[in-house]
Amino acid sequence: MVLLQTILVLILVYYGLKLLLRWLAPKLFGFAVKKTQERFGQQFGTTDSYKKSTETEGETSIFKRPQRRSKPTKKVGEYIDFEEID
Repeated sequence: MVLLQTILVLILVYYGLKLLLRWLAPKLFGFAVKKTQERFGQQFGTTDSYKKSTETEGETSIFKRPQRRSKPTKKVGEYIDFEEID
């Protein structure tokens, strides 16, 4: 009887931890991401303040995309037909 109780307790603890981790893991992960973002923000500074200082109100900025490189043509070479000799 003690063996059955032990197995039942282990199963309940396993499923209890599994359920608890399903609820807590996203919250813990979100907290870790938030802290990491804060550390990077402190270390490198924010980019919003840089943008505000370089652009004045009413100024128009035009950014051109780089031209795409043309795909190289696959020129393998001349086709040669071989014949089998018996």
